[in-house]
Amino acid sequence: MSYAQGTSVPIDRSKAEIERVLARYGAERFAYFTSAEEAAIAFQVDGRAVRMRLLMPEPDCFVETNTGKKRKPAAVPREVDQEVRRRWRALALVVKAKLEAIDSGIATFEDEWLAYLVTSSGKTVGEQLAPQLAEAKPGALLLSWERPS
Repeated sequence: MSYAQGTSVPIDRSKAEIERVLARYGAERFAYFTSAEEAAIAFQVDGRAVRMRLLMPEPDCFVETNTGKKRKPAAVPREVDQEVRRRWRALALVVKAKLEAIDSGIATFEDEWLAYLVTSSGKTVGEQLAPQLAEAKPGALLLSWERPS
């Protein structure tokens, strides 16, 4: 079962919660963007820009139930809306968890947000590195318990 499955929390309330949490932990700016394919939140902390993308569900994925039964066409938009609300709740949870980990000394800002830091190219670090990671051969990365110097 996915986090916040069946939530009735409106998207706007999740966005407002994310904004409040970011402000409480020192974010200087906040914005969000939405389209049919994705949404994103962006904020700035100590001059560093952060952007997290949230992919929107494909309506075609909701034509059938989990058991393979066809849904009525009128039910598909309701299921999509439900999934969008769930994803926004999950994003709020992730943002809170990352900020709490930083505040509690469990992790640093960079530990939690590195993949989402926006570079001078306008891409995030994760967007820039993903193609290189996809090319890495299995086993090419050495796992070590020692902290790199």
